Amino acid sequence: MAKVYDGISPKLAAWIEAQPMFFVATAPLSADGFVNVSPKGTTGTFRVLGERTFAYVDLTGSGVETLAHLRENGRICVMFCAFDGPPNIVRLHGTGRVVINGEPGFDATLGQFGEAGTSRRVQTRSVITVDVTRVSDSCGFAVPTMDLRAERDLLDSWAVGKTPEMLDAYHAKKNATSLDGLPGVPAGVRTAAPQDS
Repeated sequence: MAKVYDGISPKLAAWIEAQPMFFVATAPLSADGFVNVSPKGTTGTFRVLGERTFAYVDLTGSGVETLAHLRENGRICVMFCAFDGPPNIVRLHGTGRVVINGEPGFDATLGQFGEAGTSRRVQTRSVITVDVTRVSDSCGFAVPTMDLRAERDLLDSWAVGKTPEMLDAYHAKKNATSLDGLPGVPAGVRTAAPQDS
């Protein structure tokens, strides 16, 4: 039976951070815009920061929907599913904000993830922080049980040897606008903005 919680309890936070993947859903304000759902993984790149706050490392990808939607309207839902153990689905609704790699505050924000953030700094496009407005769960009876064989290392391998300038060029080509034409990663932020210590 579905239940709504007052916030993210320590027990729930531990369960959330133990999950190997999660799904992020956002949408533009336009009624005919594309709704987006993105799967995310990579151990240690999601952190519960408090009863009503979480953050995750937004790694460079071929699209930029989540980042663009959040910059336009902030609406976001993140969903976790239990693929082993007791069935469960947890949804965290809230308002998200983005700090792009190269913007003031980025290094401090990425620092919340320890080694998982430090080792992926090059391919980190941004850090997304969400103020949670609703925490709920549901049964998850139809979610299959599955075994995790391994995390993919393709993104980490792809980033090896990439310079900030190379990633700026990639972002300019692939991440400048969303499918609906919303602004994505600003041009040259990574190389133009000062890094905070």
